[in-house]
Amino acid sequence: MNETIVKFGYPATLIREYDHWAVLLRPAQVTLASLVLAAKSDVTDFGDLSPAAFAGLKQATADIASALGKAVSHAKLNYLMLMMVDPHVHFHVFPRYEGEREAGGLTLADPSWPGPPDLGKARKLDDGEIVRLRDWLSDLWPDQ
Repeated sequence: MNETIVKFGYPATLIREYDHWAVLLRPAQVTLASLVLAAKSDVTDFGDLSPAAFAGLKQATADIASALGKAVSHAKLNYLMLMMVDPHVHFHVFPRYEGEREAGGLTLADPSWPGPPDLGKARKLDDGEIVRLRDWLSDLWPDQ
């Protein structure tokens, strides 16, 4: 795994691994069930991903939509590809919803709904919360 994936807590945050992608629980939750979808390659430019990685993005994003729909009944999914600090290709995935959602003893609102997500208001998870939310989302993931 590349250093960007490791920085986001791998292997403790790993929810699902695909041939070219890893889905991680985001250790700082902007909304409940915030994720990181990271390319497993060392590529630092989105356009440089292999055709197989682009093809694999289809399954990963379909599974994310399915699992997060069950988890938080989102109204929208925001995929932000920022790559300003962490250089390898990755997306921050934020389920967006009105009101609050609860799981694993954690309740989170989407305070900037319906505007852009406010990354500055992210809730950093402790180790126990990471395990509970990771396992909860893993259990909701579509079977392969």
